[in-house]
Amino acid sequence: MARCKISVDFGSIDKLSRILGTFDENLNFLASELGVIPYVDGVKICLQGETADVALAEQVLTSLLTLAEGGETVDKGRMAYCIELAREGRASEIACLCGGVIAVSSRGKQIKCKTVGQKTYVEAIKANTITFGVGPAGTGKTYLAVCMAVMAYKSKQVDKIILTRPAVEAGEKLGFLPGDLHEKVDPYLRPLYDALQELLGLETYAKLMERGDIEVAPLAYMRGRTLSNAFIILDEAQNTTREQMKMFLTRLGEGSKAVITGDITQMDLPEGKQSGLIHATKILDGVEGVAVQRLTAKDVVRHPLVMRIIRAYEKDAEKAAEETVAQKEKKER
Repeated sequence: MARCKISVDFGSIDKLSRILGTFDENLNFLASELGVIPYVDGVKICLQGETADVALAEQVLTSLLTLAEGGETVDKGRMAYCIELAREGRASEIACLCGGVIAVSSRGKQIKCKTVGQKTYVEAIKANTITFGVGPAGTGKTYLAVCMAVMAYKSKQVDKIILTRPAVEAGEKLGFLPGDLHEKVDPYLRPLYDALQELLGLETYAKLMERGDIEVAPLAYMRGRTLSNAFIILDEAQNTTREQMKMFLTRLGEGSKAVITGDITQMDLPEGKQSGLIHATKILDGVEGVAVQRLTAKDVVRHPLVMRIIRAYEKDAEKAAEETVAQKEKKER
């Protein structure tokens, strides 16, 4: 195959260093993923290899240059994400991730969307009363929902934040667990607590919990209530039944906003029970005021290996489905 050599000029050491990563780990990752030979020449990154591979690597670096010019620093996860976009011919879309701070933690850390899917998800939450965030672990669907809830509370758009989830592992019967209601539900809502504490600070978080401005309750305790002027997050919604999901959605009162998150590949429902999340996203997609945002393995913002693990499981599921169809067809013959 034809080979070629090209270079991408970053214009300054500052912008170049934002791309290279610690000990050039991003550049080494690019080399291993795309099979090119990259090296630094002044403020340029030169690429050698097969023409198609080099062209793809050039797209990746050119797109990341846009982020560097916006003051963003690229880590290996973002490099992996941009490579995935380039393979789909969408590398230029990463430019939309420049700036766009959606929240600031108690320690001053800026929270930003790291993928195009995450940005679309956040925009959907802003624009709609009910937003479904469906996707695999690591896509930030729960964390970003908490960020949006905190910002809505701080800007006085809502009076309180309500966190809930189905306690499937306890069969919605929490009585045998020790402690009060808060302590009973604690193990199930740990990721949401951690996000709230990071965004608000431990002291403010504790005060708001004590005052009731942050409320935590299992889904079963939502029945019969009307939730007004609140930002409600229903987490792990894949473990709701159709009846529970309908009950939750019809609790929404004036001035409220709800975000429902879940991963349909990790359901713990008893056999024979249909997921309320799957059912709701099917019948409500397209309803005015409701958005369904589906995140994928490309939106995983943990270690790049997590993206590969999710892909491996997806391929295995596809293979199993194909084998099932083949066996069925064989029997019918």
